[in-house]
Amino acid sequence: MEHNIQLTTPEIAALWTTYIQNSATNCFFKHFLQKVEDSEIEKVVKEALFLGEKYNEEIVKIFSSEGFPIPDGFSDKDVYLSAPRIFTDLFALSFVYRVGQMTVPYYASVLTKIARRDVVAFFDECLRTSVKHYRNALELMLGKGVYDRPPKIPYPKKVHYIHEQQSMLGSWFGDKRPLNAMELGEIFYVIERNYIGLVMLIGLIQVMEDKEVKDYLVKGKKLAEKQVEVFNKVLKEENHLGNIPVSMEVTDSTVSPFSDKLILFLITATSSAGLDLLAYAMATSLRKDIATHYATIMVEVAKYGEDGLEMLIKRGWMEQPPQAMDREKLR
Repeated sequence: MEHNIQLTTPEIAALWTTYIQNSATNCFFKHFLQKVEDSEIEKVVKEALFLGEKYNEEIVKIFSSEGFPIPDGFSDKDVYLSAPRIFTDLFALSFVYRVGQMTVPYYASVLTKIARRDVVAFFDECLRTSVKHYRNALELMLGKGVYDRPPKIPYPKKVHYIHEQQSMLGSWFGDKRPLNAMELGEIFYVIERNYIGLVMLIGLIQVMEDKEVKDYLVKGKKLAEKQVEVFNKVLKEENHLGNIPVSMEVTDSTVSPFSDKLILFLITATSSAGLDLLAYAMATSLRKDIATHYATIMVEVAKYGEDGLEMLIKRGWMEQPPQAMDREKLR
């Protein structure tokens, strides 16, 4: 029968990864809720925490029924609720929005790789509720005036076809065709997510005492600044107004509300997610100069993520994902 079917590797990977990631972001939501002042933002953050905890409870049930070990992940030991706030309410809202940007496509992708009915039903529920919550966060950002809309272009008068390959791909130097809608959209979102990441890094650097981790965060801040600068320059050169998001302030607190392990994991994990998004942006860019920008930055982001991973492993903070049996060692 269906319930006797063993979990496949994609199903194990999806459940395990979801548990770890939710346990990390839940710590941030708990911190925000201790200090939030805006009642509308509080409601959205509470919903985010409720969903994250609900999803993890379901994963525990599935793993327990399979005799599968529950991941350690992150817990209340990694968030210090009495610590002063380091981010404003607007950043808390932007954080929820950014998490939604990552989880909605993640759950959609997972659903294309799994088959067991209970696991499919679980991730289907994750996707539907995450989409609804993301829309709530987006609507609130629009209402608060902190959502910077992507660039607009005049509507075309008719359908056009590409006749000259050189004009579409663009040359390495000299004249270039105008950016198309897909390219403009992806450039906007590269800037937006790096700006949100930049604000987060400013706050985390401010409270970090460990020199090695702090140096890593500073390096990440410079990498985020570079991406904002590079792609804002592209927009301005194309006579589009550079994306200048509404300021989301960081407080003057120097007391960390999070464990060093949680901070290092979150920054490393978001770097990996950013690499995936840069690859997608590169794939949709037909102009060679834009693709070159992406390719160059992807190398730096990949190296940055690798450095973070090595630091997690060196400190014994990296939980090992479920692995296949090493049959060579059984010989």
